[in-house]
Amino acid sequence: MAKKLRIAAFQPDIAPNLGTMIRLAACFDAGIDVIEPCGFPFSVKALRRSAMDYADIADISRHASWQAFQAQRTGRLILMSTKAATPLWDFGFQEGDTIMMGRESAGVPDEVAQICDARLLIPMPGGGRSLNVAVSAGIAIGEATRQLR
Repeated sequence: MAKKLRIAAFQPDIAPNLGTMIRLAACFDAGIDVIEPCGFPFSVKALRRSAMDYADIADISRHASWQAFQAQRTGRLILMSTKAATPLWDFGFQEGDTIMMGRESAGVPDEVAQICDARLLIPMPGGGRSLNVAVSAGIAIGEATRQLR
């Protein structure tokens, strides 16, 4: 059975952040796509501390490249970005959506952002520049789940 939602990690730089997103996906019954290359050797050992034993129950799909991910994806691709104009709260999620998180160090290239079906930002009334990528994924999957419940 297809998952209602998926999280995609675009070329993640930091193993603990990916581990946290794997745990998040498992807890929310969402799939997770890891779009390589990663900025670290991808292994369960590298992710063990943050993913804990959730890596064993998570629906993880690894993709060797952006092109490989694109060839297999279905549904809408929703990019979370500090450069977006549409607030997360004003977007209507649908079953089958994939919420994509960019690299911690650089986000996603412009050509990747342009392919996405929507680009959303998390409003930060406190004035911060950005949130941790795993925290942002949690906020986004939480809002999407709230809408689809």
